[in-house]
Amino acid sequence: MQSMRHVVPCVIASAALLAPAVQASTLSVRVTGSDGKPVADAVVSLDPASGQAPAPRMQGKYEVTQKDTMFHPFVTVVPIGATVSFPNLDPFRHHVYSFSPTKRFELKLFAKDQTRSITFDKAGIVAVGCNIHDSMSAFIYVTDSVWTVRTDASGNAVIRDVPAQAMKLTVWHPYLSAPGNQIAEMLPASAADRARTMSIKLRPSPMNHMSSY
Repeated sequence: MQSMRHVVPCVIASAALLAPAVQASTLSVRVTGSDGKPVADAVVSLDPASGQAPAPRMQGKYEVTQKDTMFHPFVTVVPIGATVSFPNLDPFRHHVYSFSPTKRFELKLFAKDQTRSITFDKAGIVAVGCNIHDSMSAFIYVTDSVWTVRTDASGNAVIRDVPAQAMKLTVWHPYLSAPGNQIAEMLPASAADRARTMSIKLRPSPMNHMSSY
């Protein structure tokens, strides 16, 4: 029995050394329109083919400003539970609201240098408008996946620390001409650590699209 106690730990140690390590990699996605031009403000997200993606962490402050009768940024990605502030930098009042099922809210008239805040506790898309200035619009993408990135002005999104497993890649944009304003494709585990290009068809920017959300 004394010798058995020495043999078993050695077998376990050998098995651990032989087990393949789980490698994390980087996936670069470039989103273009049907004309080949880069698409900014598209949201690229990964979800495991089986199981649940890790929840994203809070990182700093989340803010959608009102300046020059516009919302900045146009698209904001936040994790579930994030509180977003809406500072008014214009010399006149705004009335910010959303009818979106993900988060209905109303921030009644507030003036220059005043701020209002809302906490987003459900994953989904929130269309934001101003009850005074109909041309103002923005979108808040509330995500439950840590692998969610907005494309930059060059249409690029870089997703890091992606495990080597099959994933569903989703691209969303408020003007994407597809059901739910998104397209998706399955990526095999071998697709990790590669650059990919996704081509999407965009609708013309509508004047008032709040009813779509």
